[in-house]
Amino acid sequence: MTETWNAGTSGVLRLPSGRLVCGRALRRPVPEGPAPDFAVYLLGKRPPEVPWEARWLRWPDFRLPADREEARAVLGEAWARAGDERVEVACGGGRGRTGTALACLAVLDGVPADRAVEFVRRNHDRHAVETPWQRRYVRRFAG
Repeated sequence: MTETWNAGTSGVLRLPSGRLVCGRALRRPVPEGPAPDFAVYLLGKRPPEVPWEARWLRWPDFRLPADREEARAVLGEAWARAGDERVEVACGGGRGRTGTALACLAVLDGVPADRAVEFVRRNHDRHAVETPWQRRYVRRFAG
């Protein structure tokens, strides 16, 4: 078992269960410190290879995941693994798609779907989840 993130690390979101997930922008350099054990990259095209285990969700900028069933499965895996591994979720800018995915993880963690966006904005990035359809996606994620 690996250690999870340090709660004080920039970009790390603490979910109500205590799970820690790092959300970041891929346009910025990899932060110093430990590398992720597992990552989910939310991009319109395949990301470059990384030295840790990663999944790619085809998710164009300002849009929604191309395959919603796959997104549910991959985000479910990320949530489960965040219990005892360093999990990273990232997109180009680190706000819209990343915030949407983090809000979905919050729903999986027990945050009511209609409050998950506000939870991520309050605890991670006040600009997270950028579009009305991303907010709607989070509200419908539970069902």
